[in-house]
Amino acid sequence: MARKPPEPVQVVKQRRDAALNSLVHGVPYVQFLGIEFDRRGDELTAIMPFDEKLIGNPMLPALHGGAIAGFLETTAVIGLAWSVLWEDIESGSIDSRELAVGHLPRLPKTIDFTVDYLRSGLPRDAYARARVNRSGRRYASVHVEAWQDQRDKLFAQATGHFLMPAKHGG
Repeated sequence: MARKPPEPVQVVKQRRDAALNSLVHGVPYVQFLGIEFDRRGDELTAIMPFDEKLIGNPMLPALHGGAIAGFLETTAVIGLAWSVLWEDIESGSIDSRELAVGHLPRLPKTIDFTVDYLRSGLPRDAYARARVNRSGRRYASVHVEAWQDQRDKLFAQATGHFLMPAKHGG
């Protein structure tokens, strides 16, 4: 039996981008904060572009702690969902056309989320990356690090525990 030829790279890239776009833009709070994700293969970097509405203390000025926490939690949830969905996206068992019309997979639910504010968030773009420490069928643990100008100078980090959505089907 002949092997199925590999899919053209643009088809794979389009499916990955459609899946990520659906995950990110399906959450109104993510849109409010303006968070986007830069994807390189399976690695995601969250980007929260600076906006005046994100300032908590205009005297410093510094990013609002709630905006920072929301950014970190969003990074954790999307990063976790992405890591779980990656296999289904790659195999094509998730249909990007379904995602495009808003048929989103259910996202993990936060059990607890602890933020460490290491220094003031400056009035500029912020970046974050999530690392999934454990991902089981029911429960996951994720660590997130956020920086602005220098990757090794974090301004915040967080650890969260999440309830995984039940797998449907098989």
